[in-house]
Amino acid sequence: MIAPVRVKICGITNPGDARIALEAGADALGFNLYPGSKRFVRMEEILPWLASLGGDAVKVAVMVNPTEAEIAGARAHFDVIQLHGQETPAQCAAAAAGGHIWKAFPLTAELDADAVTACRAVALVIDSSVPGAFGGTGKLIDLAEAARFVQACHGLPVWLSGGLSPANVREAIEKVKPYGVDVASGVEAVGNPRRKDAARVRAFVAAARNAVA
Repeated sequence: MIAPVRVKICGITNPGDARIALEAGADALGFNLYPGSKRFVRMEEILPWLASLGGDAVKVAVMVNPTEAEIAGARAHFDVIQLHGQETPAQCAAAAAGGHIWKAFPLTAELDADAVTACRAVALVIDSSVPGAFGGTGKLIDLAEAARFVQACHGLPVWLSGGLSPANVREAIEKVKPYGVDVASGVEAVGNPRRKDAARVRAFVAAARNAVA
C-alpha cells in the first residue's frame, strides 16, 4: 500500500489556526522563529498554548542561521528543527547531533542531491529560489526540476514547498512525487499572512490526500 503524501501547514502564528490545521488532518505544523519573516512568532509567546494542542502532528521550529544556543533552546519544545538559511554542512551536522533536523534549500539546477546528504538531515525541504528570501514568497517552484531532484535523492524524504495552493497541489504531487508538501501563503487569509483561511486549509489537505504520488 502506498503511503499518503504528508502535509505540513507552515507559518502558524496562533492557536486557532493550529487547531484548524490539526482538524483538517495536517501531519506537521511549522512555526517560524526567524525575525525577518512576516509569520515570525516569539517562542516565549507561543509556549503557553503550544504544548496543549494535542494530536500527533509533528511540531517544527523553522529557523534561519540560528546559533547553537537558539537551536538548543528550541529543542525542548519542538519535535524537529528545520534549518532554512545558509547553514553549512558542518553546522547542520552539529545540529543533527542533538536531534532530528530538516534542511531546506532553494531549488536550483546546481543543487546536488548527493552533496546535501552531508547535512545529516532526516528530511529535506525544497523551495522556490528567490534571491534574498528564505521561503514563504508564494512563487511556484519549478516542478520539473523538483521531480528531478526528488528522484536523485533515492528515497531520502523530500518536502515540496514553494507556491503550492489547493488549486495546484494535486498536480504538483503527481508530477514530483515528494514525501510531503509544505504550504504557508497558499492557505492564508487574503491580505493577512498571519492568519489561515480554514476553508483553504481543508481544501489543501483534501487535494493532497486525493493525489496519486
